[in-house]
Amino acid sequence: MTIETTLSTNNEAWGFWGTIERCEHATDTAAAWAGASEAIADATTGSPVGVRDFLDSRHGRHFADDVVNELARGLPLREAIDAATQRWMGWRIGRRMSRETGIPHGLPYLTGLVADYAIMAELPY
Repeated sequence: MTIETTLSTNNEAWGFWGTIERCEHATDTAAAWAGASEAIADATTGSPVGVRDFLDSRHGRHFADDVVNELARGLPLREAIDAATQRWMGWRIGRRMSRETGIPHGLPYLTGLVADYAIMAELPY
């Protein structure tokens, strides 16, 4: 499944966008954002809002750190994003995080976080 809509960041100062923008190895922040949005949506079948809010979060900043590490190893942008996505999909939600967030235990980490951000976006505040 390919994401139908890539939403713009709401957090240019931090999150994925801000981290990639400061990276000496990345030359095109917009391309990195679009590539990460697509890769995450494909891997998780997450909604555009869930993907955007994940990338804008502290978790998105850590995801960007993972992409930056792959870029520093010499991988091209798309391969760096794919490597980070695969790694985050390989991790699982643990019991503690499940208790704290309500995300089901054992779910792929990236899937759980994107779904959690999508749910939070629908809550009235």
